[in-house]
Amino acid sequence: MEAHGSGLCRVLVLAFCVAGIWSAYIYQGVLQETLSTKRFGSDEKRFEHLSFLNLAQNVVCLIWSYIMIKLWSSRSTVGAPWWTYWSAGITNTIGPAMGIEALKYISYPAQVLAKSSKMIPVMLMGTLVYGIKYTFPEYLCTFLVAGGVSTFALLKTSSKTISKLAHPNAPLGYGLCFLNLAFDGFTNATQDSISTRYPKTSAWDIMLGMNLWGTIYNMIYMFGWPNGTGYHAIEFCRQHPEASWDILLYCLCGAVGQNFIFLTISRFGSLANTTITTTRKFVSIVVSSMLSGNPLSSKQWGCVVMVFSGLSYQIYLKWRKLQKLQRKRKTT
Repeated sequence: MEAHGSGLCRVLVLAFCVAGIWSAYIYQGVLQETLSTKRFGSDEKRFEHLSFLNLAQNVVCLIWSYIMIKLWSSRSTVGAPWWTYWSAGITNTIGPAMGIEALKYISYPAQVLAKSSKMIPVMLMGTLVYGIKYTFPEYLCTFLVAGGVSTFALLKTSSKTISKLAHPNAPLGYGLCFLNLAFDGFTNATQDSISTRYPKTSAWDIMLGMNLWGTIYNMIYMFGWPNGTGYHAIEFCRQHPEASWDILLYCLCGAVGQNFIFLTISRFGSLANTTITTTRKFVSIVVSSMLSGNPLSSKQWGCVVMVFSGLSYQIYLKWRKLQKLQRKRKTT
């Protein structure tokens, strides 16, 4: 009876994590698309300063992580020094900025699909630089994802979707997304290196360090000279308070979503988190198509299914590998 109760409690916590990640990031996606396509006020101006979202997100997450450390972290545990994040902070500032800027040139569903193909640059770098050999199922996953994304990019986008974009330019938009993935790969590798060198570093320490440097770099970039983009973004928000509210909600969704991601990884592992976030991306595309009026053709939906079939198969391969490792540990 006690085991049954603990099992039920575990299922409820998992459901809570799924609901938290889905609601936070799907709504953040809606807000991101709104800020990149909507015309605000009686003058019907677009919010052109999308990189400002990264600065706002950095500031909110910096404050949030500081509060969480003060509330939950033990004083006896000392993580990585704040200066160790300076290099990862650079790529973590440039990468997301490119991903957000891509929304000026391609639709939100296209951006989500392109950013879902993280395995492609990872496998290319692994094969060409480090000589890593991958299995046939791993190549099959990559083929499904790469084929789905490239076919989606080549298919004609509806005129209704194109009319919402600030500067329609598919090659530039997809190029920015793939550069975003390349920078993310360096960021993740650096974070792993920091965690290895400083084992007592918590997720909140990493969040604080990354957002501290992100805030510094973005402040210099946006306010470092008299005509910086930050001044224009603040003036736009002053003239269009509705945009300010959307930006605040966007940042809060990101901070809350990271809480649920940390909770999921600590309770259920990174594989469960990958599964939840992957399915969330698929739902985001469906929500965007329904709410934001981004109609996808049947061929485009076929590409979406193709990409997420590859991602799902990759998750299954990771799960099977994890099961084998657990069985080996039990036998030894």
